[in-house]
Amino acid sequence: MSRLISENVHVIENDLEAIHAAYHVADFALEGRNERDQQRLLPFAEIDLFSQKGLGGIRIPKQFGGAFVSNKTLAHVFRILNKADSSVGQIPQNQIALLNMIQMMGTEQQKQFIYQEILQGKRLANGGPERHTKDTKTLATTLTIENGRYFVDGEKFYSTGSSFAHWLAIKAIHPEGHVVLTLVNAQAEGVNVIDNWNGFGQRTTSSGTVRLDHVEVDPLLIFDERLLSSQPNYRGAYSQLLQVAIDVGIAEAAFADTITAVHKARPIVDAQVDKASFEHYTLQEVGKSSVLLDAAILLLDEAAEYLDELDRLESVTDEQAAKASILVAEAKIYANDAALHISEKLLELGGSRSSLSQHNLDQHWRNARVHTLHDPVRWKLHALGDYYLNHKLPARHAWI
Repeated sequence: MSRLISENVHVIENDLEAIHAAYHVADFALEGRNERDQQRLLPFAEIDLFSQKGLGGIRIPKQFGGAFVSNKTLAHVFRILNKADSSVGQIPQNQIALLNMIQMMGTEQQKQFIYQEILQGKRLANGGPERHTKDTKTLATTLTIENGRYFVDGEKFYSTGSSFAHWLAIKAIHPEGHVVLTLVNAQAEGVNVIDNWNGFGQRTTSSGTVRLDHVEVDPLLIFDERLLSSQPNYRGAYSQLLQVAIDVGIAEAAFADTITAVHKARPIVDAQVDKASFEHYTLQEVGKSSVLLDAAILLLDEAAEYLDELDRLESVTDEQAAKASILVAEAKIYANDAALHISEKLLELGGSRSSLSQHNLDQHWRNARVHTLHDPVRWKLHALGDYYLNHKLPARHAWI
């Protein structure tokens, strides 16, 4: 049984409970998905339910009151959510990844504070990369110190989930020149969250702009990111595991809609069959899609199980961290292909009526195409080739 932290927020205590909670949220999210997507309505009620069910804290360590579910369960939870609505499913993934980073570089006092905030239903979002820099690692946002007080100034874009957040994770350049992660109260003076995301997919993720005009930061909530590179770790693989689960969930949604669409479609006259589901080429394409999806799921589970093995170790080697990244990269390639291929075949096999706007079947391809742009698989394939041919360990950052 769950235990109440406050009137409406539960704390999940085991893996099975996390799966059940995910299905509850998914069922609710599915109900209004098409309307939200077509009208760009943000899923406030759905994200509130996610928090109320306790899903935001499922990877918080047990000593801090969380369930610390397995990575395999975590991947399953995100598959469930993203099959229902991939915007709802993408919104909390940054929170999960950020909590993992805090576990690696935070003090006990810092962890205790932010973990309790999450377990009480608060949400953490990422003030993402900046729009006019040469790459995603380059920052213009600054942390300044004035009379012992700390302030952040800058502008972030791709700030997924920022409209729903109580806390914003903002990377900035410390006066000494290194990168720090600061947690900023979303209601603090000088914070302006702007929902100006207008991508053709993942439309309701609130992945727009966060502006910070001399926003004061509690020094307790400043984290030195140099600690992330002080020893081998698999934070990149962990973060990417969530991205893979999002793509697999989209592929699962597209496949389910393919089955329904084919049963409603008319057969082509040349097939000389009574139903579209009897067409030989349709059978072949559905079979290919099924195998591709199954492979993506199996590779995702295999990668998650290896991360679970590493979780049980006190420390990992460079080689173990590299293997984690490689396994997740392999899963990512198949998830990418499954999401894009199946969502495109859905429209083809569903026939002309599948293009009607009231069915909104194009959303799966739009969502897959936009989400898979985050970390293009051409670089995953490059990393795999370099690893197996030249024994080159992949780069250590959040995208591999």
